[in-house]
Amino acid sequence: MHLTFIGSGDAFGSGGRLNTCFYVTGERVNFLIDCGASSLIGLKAQRVALNDIQAIFVTHFHADHFGGIPFFMLNAQFFSKRTEPLVIVGPPGLLNWYERVMETSFPGSSRTKPKFELSLVELQASQTRTVAGVAVKPFQAHHGNPGGPFFAYRLEAESRAVAYTGDTEWTDDLIQAAANADLFVAEAYFFDKRVRLHLDLETLVEKLPLIQPKRHILTHMSDDMLERLESLQHETAYDGKVVEF
Repeated sequence: MHLTFIGSGDAFGSGGRLNTCFYVTGERVNFLIDCGASSLIGLKAQRVALNDIQAIFVTHFHADHFGGIPFFMLNAQFFSKRTEPLVIVGPPGLLNWYERVMETSFPGSSRTKPKFELSLVELQASQTRTVAGVAVKPFQAHHGNPGGPFFAYRLEAESRAVAYTGDTEWTDDLIQAAANADLFVAEAYFFDKRVRLHLDLETLVEKLPLIQPKRHILTHMSDDMLERLESLQHETAYDGKVVEF
C-alpha cells in the first residue's frame, strides 16, 4: 500500500506546508485520512484522481483537518462530475458538523443534493467498523474537552495497518492504536515542550518502545520542530512524500 502526504503541516502554515491530508491506496482501497482546508489544492497538485477516492476518515472537526470538505464536495458536484458513492467517516457529531462546515463555507450548499450517493458515518471510540474495505478502529484522543469528538485511528486493509495519532496529547490508547502497525504517522508538534492537547517528540520517543511500529513518520510539526529537521534522527513527513508500507 502507499500513503502520500498531501498535506503535512499544522493549522498555521508552519514551513509553508499544507493542512493535514493523507492519501492511501492499495490494490482495492482508496481513501483519505483527514481533509484540511488546503487539501483540494494539494490533491490537484499531486494529480490525484479525485473520483477514485472511496472514503474520507476525519479525526476531528478543526479546520486544518476538516475544513477541506466543502471544497472537495463542491468540486465533486460541479467539476469532477462524481457519480461513484462517497463515505465520510468521523467522530460523533459528524452529521451536524458536516452541515455547519458546508453552510459556513458556501451558504445553502448543505441543502444541495449531491449527484452521487453520500454517506455520513459516525463512529464510536473503540468500536471497529468496516468502511470502503477498510477496518477502522477509532481511539479517544485528548485534544479538547474530555470525551470530545477527537479520534486517533487504526486502519487495516489488504493485510496492512496504518495508525495515525490525529491531534492529541499523550494517551495510553495510542499504544493499542499503533501497536506493531506497518506505518505509524504521529503528531510531533513540539520537540520537548509539553503542552496540553498536543504531542511532543520527547514524549513520543519515550513511548515508542511500548508501541513498536514497523515504521513511524512525524507530521504536524511547528516551527520548533521544522528548524531541527536536519538534526532529527526520525523520519519526517513533507508535502508530496510517498511511502510504501
